[in-house]
Amino acid sequence: MTPDLFTPLQLGAVHTPNRIYLAPLTRCRAEPGNVPCDLNAEHYRQRASGGLLIAEATSVSPRGYGYPNTPGIFTPEHVAGWRKVTEAVHGAGGLIFLQLWHVGRISHPIFQPDGAAPVAPSAIKPCGQVFTGTGMADYVTPRALERDEIPGVIAEYVHGAKAAKDAGFDGVEIHNANGYLLDQFLRDGTNQRTDEYGGSLENRARLTLEVTQAVANVWGADRVGIRFSPGGVFNDMRDSDPLRTFGYVLERLDPMGLAYAHIPRVTAQDIAHGAAAGIGPRELRAHYKGRIIANGGFDLESGNEALREGWADAVAFGVPFLANPDLPERLHRRAPLNEADPSTFYASGPKGYTDYPALEA
Repeated sequence: MTPDLFTPLQLGAVHTPNRIYLAPLTRCRAEPGNVPCDLNAEHYRQRASGGLLIAEATSVSPRGYGYPNTPGIFTPEHVAGWRKVTEAVHGAGGLIFLQLWHVGRISHPIFQPDGAAPVAPSAIKPCGQVFTGTGMADYVTPRALERDEIPGVIAEYVHGAKAAKDAGFDGVEIHNANGYLLDQFLRDGTNQRTDEYGGSLENRARLTLEVTQAVANVWGADRVGIRFSPGGVFNDMRDSDPLRTFGYVLERLDPMGLAYAHIPRVTAQDIAHGAAAGIGPRELRAHYKGRIIANGGFDLESGNEALREGWADAVAFGVPFLANPDLPERLHRRAPLNEADPSTFYASGPKGYTDYPALEA
């Protein structure tokens, strides 16, 4: 039988009741100390009918922050806050993974311990500005990580993975996308190292593979996913041969038996901002035999088409799920969708976060 978005799926160790997943969405609504709160728990509980919820990017380290009011997963307070979320989701019958994150150079000294420079594979300043919480500021030139610091970075991901398990998540997703630390190591536009973590493609992929194996040792590979953005240019990212780069790393990950690889497709909006066309889950399917979650501007028809054609096993929805807490039911009924309010995407409080109405309302 040809699957559609409403067909259950065995995703590694978890059985998802449908293939309509919540994409990880930064919403900047953690409480002081970057601690998740009751409001976050209610937001995710409302969306528990998704086959899998992938919670927002969550820092594994004090050096991993680059935005205000984003959550962490490295203190007991973080664990307790996230436990409210997982209990709410599980109480509503849902499944939830946590996305493990380190922003690398996409930060500012205002977010760093003791006002230090952000860290990165190489001392290359990104173009653009960062919102500091009070206004915009230019990115600064990051400090290149020393070779002997890299085991400590891996250890931060391991600690975050263990903390996520303590918080009651069903698994974790490694954030290797969107111009953040692991993506910076992988792509040759941001990695100019001359040690074993730079230069050749094999060396640039080394940190991704080591972090993934280390996190899999905590959770079991079948409860670990990984997200890439092969065609993306967000956060001033470039690679000279992205199909080769991401094809290689997916081929190396394939034998590990991960729960999934999460790969956005390139949309017209991405191309308008300079992204390369034609590098997404469809083009990378040949390099990865495991489950692929596709993402990027899908609707009911295009999502079902991706499943029929076999280059996706599930689809993660971002903005539509943000504005429609009961998105699976709405898609099933082909009911009208609420329209999202972009002015509230990164605001504070419940507006645009927990107040979108369900169909019954």
